[in-house]
Amino acid sequence: MADDDLIPAATPLDEWLDRLAEDHGAPGGGAACAVMTAIAAALLGMVAAYTPGEPEAASARTRLDRVRRQATAAAEADGVRSAGFGAALAMDDGPERESAVRAATVEATDSSLAVGRVAASLLAEVRLLADVGNPNVEADLVVAGEALAAALAGVVATARADLDLLDAHRAPGDGLDDTLARADAELREIADARGELARMLAGLGPRGRRGRGTADGAR
Repeated sequence: MADDDLIPAATPLDEWLDRLAEDHGAPGGGAACAVMTAIAAALLGMVAAYTPGEPEAASARTRLDRVRRQATAAAEADGVRSAGFGAALAMDDGPERESAVRAATVEATDSSLAVGRVAASLLAEVRLLADVGNPNVEADLVVAGEALAAALAGVVATARADLDLLDAHRAPGDGLDDTLARADAELREIADARGELARMLAGLGPRGRRGRGTADGAR
């Protein structure tokens, strides 16, 4: 296996983190967002597992296992695209570099947005488990939600940086107008998902219970 082909699901955690800490960006921030998404899915799966006798929680476990695998696959794919992105940026100045940077940046943006789609798909599971999950593991549900919030925020940051870089390397007639418009719209949807998640998390844990108690007392 080549150095740039580290697969999170098949790599010891210390080794993957050592690689993440190096200065080559493969894996980089996008892959880290995907791994945080996988962690969120795993913790949500644990909450579902601690909720026996609840059919909806049992169904959620199956879905969450699938999402966790999607997230680790997205981390692997992002690492590969990050390597290509770095190679394009390292080329000598000239028309070929500009073309390569545009193509690599489009791929990097697509990769970030793919991670964002996987992460956003977990909001429904957070909502479900907030309703039916075992209250004894609510703290783990909160940790899962916070990891997911970090993943969504990271996706917004990385994709926005990619779009800004792509805008700086535009060329007349490059045909990227529709691509940029679609990416920008999807990025806004991911940012909205993060906002929705923040509102859900505000109602969980001790802080959420204190808020509900205050409201109940006011009535």
